[in-house]
Amino acid sequence: MTLQELVHQAASIYSNKIAVCFDECNDQPPVYYTYKTLVNAASELSDFLLLHCDFQGIREIGLYCYPGINLPTWILGILQVPAAYAPVDPDSPPALSIHFMEKCNVKYILVEKQQINKFKSSYETLLNYDTLTVEHKDLVLVRLHWKNAEVSLMQNDRKEKYEKEEMAKSTSSENSSEEKLEEHMDVRLKHCLAYVLHTSGTTGLPKIVRVPHACIIPNIQHFRVLFEITQEDVLFLASPLTFDPSVVEIFVALSSGASLLIVPTSIKVLPSKLAAVLFSHHRVTILQATPTLLRRFGSQIIKSAVLSASTSLRVLALGGEAFPSLTVLKGWREVGNRTQIFNVYGITEVSSWATFYRIPEEILNSTLKCDLPVQLGFPLLGTIVEVRDTNGFRIQEGNGQVFLGGRNRVCFLDGEMTVPLGTMRATGDFVTVKDGALFFLGRKDSQIKRHGKRLNTELVQQVAEGLQQVESCAVIWYNQEKLILFVVSKTELVKDYIFKELEKHLPSHAIPDELVLIDSLPFTSHGKIDVSELNKIYLNYTKLKFEHKLNGKEELWEKLQHLWKSILGLSEDSLKVPDESLFLNSGGDSLKSIRLFSEIEKLVGTSVPGLLELILSSSVLEIYNYILQTVFPDEDLTFSKNYATKRKFSDINQEETSGKSLHQKSDMPLNLDNEINAFIALSRGSHILSLNPSKFLTKLEHCPSTCSSDLISQTNTQKVKSLDPSVLIGKSKDSTCVEKVYEDGTPVIEAETMELRVRWRSDTGKCVDASPLVVIPAVDKSSATVYIGSHSHRMMAVDLYSGKVKWEQILGDRIESSACVSKCGNFIIVGCYNGSVYVLKSNNGEKYWMFTTEDAVKSSATMDPTTGVLYLGSHDQHAYALDIYVRIYFISLICRRV
Repeated sequence: MTLQELVHQAASIYSNKIAVCFDECNDQPPVYYTYKTLVNAASELSDFLLLHCDFQGIREIGLYCYPGINLPTWILGILQVPAAYAPVDPDSPPALSIHFMEKCNVKYILVEKQQINKFKSSYETLLNYDTLTVEHKDLVLVRLHWKNAEVSLMQNDRKEKYEKEEMAKSTSSENSSEEKLEEHMDVRLKHCLAYVLHTSGTTGLPKIVRVPHACIIPNIQHFRVLFEITQEDVLFLASPLTFDPSVVEIFVALSSGASLLIVPTSIKVLPSKLAAVLFSHHRVTILQATPTLLRRFGSQIIKSAVLSASTSLRVLALGGEAFPSLTVLKGWREVGNRTQIFNVYGITEVSSWATFYRIPEEILNSTLKCDLPVQLGFPLLGTIVEVRDTNGFRIQEGNGQVFLGGRNRVCFLDGEMTVPLGTMRATGDFVTVKDGALFFLGRKDSQIKRHGKRLNTELVQQVAEGLQQVESCAVIWYNQEKLILFVVSKTELVKDYIFKELEKHLPSHAIPDELVLIDSLPFTSHGKIDVSELNKIYLNYTKLKFEHKLNGKEELWEKLQHLWKSILGLSEDSLKVPDESLFLNSGGDSLKSIRLFSEIEKLVGTSVPGLLELILSSSVLEIYNYILQTVFPDEDLTFSKNYATKRKFSDINQEETSGKSLHQKSDMPLNLDNEINAFIALSRGSHILSLNPSKFLTKLEHCPSTCSSDLISQTNTQKVKSLDPSVLIGKSKDSTCVEKVYEDGTPVIEAETMELRVRWRSDTGKCVDASPLVVIPAVDKSSATVYIGSHSHRMMAVDLYSGKVKWEQILGDRIESSACVSKCGNFIIVGCYNGSVYVLKSNNGEKYWMFTTEDAVKSSATMDPTTGVLYLGSHDQHAYALDIYVRIYFISLICRRV
């Protein structure tokens, strides 16, 4: 059975009934074709193609046109050749279309006569083609010549190899040959293919998908029964030809004696006009659409027209994206609506749909709030659905990835010539199986890891969409760093309200970093959210934000107070936030602090280094004064004592300061000895490691030489509570050195006039969360090195004095943990977000060996200098002790919250 045979069967019964209606929506009457006109016109096109086309190999004919009254005729005409039709969207980027046509090795393409100039202007410099002198009514036949014959040669080679293999098998056993042929589907068989599409490429390179009649026919047959299609029904062609649900829409209608309604693409983006055409003028009864396409109408039009009590719509099938929450769906329906609503699911690689589930009437009509997810439902005719775990084994309960297939539910991907019958394809979609029912969790690419926890971004979208003031919304994982929520609101909406509502329904790690209000959501031609366009919108949004200029210090204080209250969920009354208020003590946490940090940087229009740490440790007044130094650096500002000092260092006596420089005295004692260490390593400012803890720095023979050092290191930390920041600052031109002695006789080096200055900067590619590791050889201090990792996956070794990059190593994921050095000084050890711990050679960055945990490693590694054992923790709830020299895994301790 083929698609064209289904149409001919219906045409023999409903010859004079309207098969196709095209409404241009321009005050002109619609145009109609009967079934008789449809099949006759299709036969004429088939004869024309057979006369002028020299088919060799796979029979595929491109179709370059916009939707119109002749569209079904042209598709049917190509199928009757027989050949597969390969739709080319005139509005698609030419490079993508050429990639598609070249990979398919399309030799002929039918171009709509009205679009021939557009075709030539788009492809004349990119394609080698002949416009044949022959035309057929509203079509022009174009013959393509590919300079690169690699595809054709590859297919010929495969064909020869395949034929030789089959001949060898037939000589050994004729019966076994026949059985073998029955077990495979061959793309080169004359009546095999129905159409050729390509995937969107949103999750990788676009794949070519060749669809046999045997794969799509079960869909058509099952939906005719499931939707109870009759000759009285009107189906709307909602999907573009390049999206395989269009095949279901066209052939469910034309194989049942029903009518197919087509409107121009431009009308589909006008919600109110489209609703009037569909439900007032033509009384559409069957609508298949993506949830995003339905949302385009807006909740008011959906309720008053699409799902009203008097709507003509009998069946609404939603698929192609995650199904809306039941709460949202029920909010779209007017009381008394009787439309049957289906959740349909499938992938292009096993065209078109695979499962269906009808939402029960009792759930739709219930007044109780329902937050239950909607199941994927039951397999369609001829379809097999399996859920497999990470090891590829089928599971009956729990979470896993969906695999789809069936004996004849097989498509050819890219260069495949033969495919075994019953082949199962991985979908990239994850579900949870509960009591035999499948519930969608999200696509592989919508599963992200944020703040150390797994998150499905579609959950955030569903919760946000369930809020009363939200018309529609979308979520993106911007640059794999920020979770951005885009909202189209019904009324004037305050961002603070949205955040407060989200915090009631979502865990803290799922709260978006940013909320962007927009007028409407951008869509792809397939009716799905255009993620690339949302990325552009957010980029422009951030640029506009950073162009904002504060009017003065008073506005900064006022805005900071507002942000403080809104993010902490405090009452927006006239009382100001007390100057001594601490963020964490006022109900804040690390995730909220990130939001406050982001909002402040957008407010002031520049980055504020060190601000995040300050938010977690200092009062609102101290934060304000610190920001002033960045925003108004040229003004004489008096600010609070210790404004830039962590609270955990508050017990250190510091000099009260004013102005732009922070002058501090060093009270750090040095324990001196005559022997030399191999190296000194500083990590996170105050953690100091030497090769041998019983040996210390060389005795200082005189003060000036010591003061000339750019870094003063200390291994005996017993007499200080913490390392004073002054040890890491450069000396001023007129700095002097004074030798002091503690009561016990220990000498002290004190820098009287020291100040911070930028010596060098090194570009790490992305943000740096890890603290640097500084390693200073005792013998050759000039070769001191800074080791630093970043979100760009790069681990770098940088010369401490010049800033020159010594080496750079790309690891498996972003680096958020600080590195440590082995006791011999030959290796640098660092944890990575992909769960791996890397041991790198310190001199060249070469990977020495690697240990893998079960989840992200964000904690800093610590090396025991006496034993060489490495200690670290992972997000898999384990603590690890590793010996990097003998590569033995010692300890795994389960860490649980009390």
